[in-house]
Amino acid sequence: MGMAKKKSIPVKIKINGIAQGKIMTIKIHPTAEISQQSLIGENTSIWHHSQVREGALIGKNCILGKGVYIDAGVCIGDQVKIQNYVSIFHGVTIEDGVFIGPHVCFTNDLHPRAINPDGTLKAADDWLLTRTLICKGASLGANSTIVCGVTIGQWAMIGSGSVVTRNVPDYALVYGNPARMHGYVCTCGNPLADTTRAEGFLLAHCNHCGAFVKIPIKE
Repeated sequence: MGMAKKKSIPVKIKINGIAQGKIMTIKIHPTAEISQQSLIGENTSIWHHSQVREGALIGKNCILGKGVYIDAGVCIGDQVKIQNYVSIFHGVTIEDGVFIGPHVCFTNDLHPRAINPDGTLKAADDWLLTRTLICKGASLGANSTIVCGVTIGQWAMIGSGSVVTRNVPDYALVYGNPARMHGYVCTCGNPLADTTRAEGFLLAHCNHCGAFVKIPIKE
């Protein structure tokens, strides 16, 4: 006896505005919860059971997978891929072209408590927001945790399961708990080799794609 086919749920096509005479559309799954006070760019897709809260800004051509949570006031650039069950909390900024793997978790409070010393429940004014910046082209591996207050540089790569507690330089490969630097990666994602040091930068070669990459460094 054959198995019955699952009935697919149609994706909503939502008109999100008109720019330069062109109709802008976004794709929102019927199970997603999208605040009317959020702003979502053209050709962005938001899938099953995701939530986008008020004041969130999401750029063009983004993909939000199943169960993604975007907190109030979060800013996300263009062409960002956010995989299943990622939580991005208030105070986090994601620049263009960032990849965020499944179950990545961000934080925004360095000293979290549910209650005050007097036993009263903490309110919105009882804690200090600490911001985080993920720069253009960076990749965050599955299950990594980003402790708030850090900047992850352009084209950096965070290994799966890592706990990032400090700033990550441009093009750096980091992994571990806490995450430590283990070299550099190309914009194509492969390791860089044959680095030559010059004043203020490293010149590195990618054996995979053949590119030469100029990496800024602090003297």
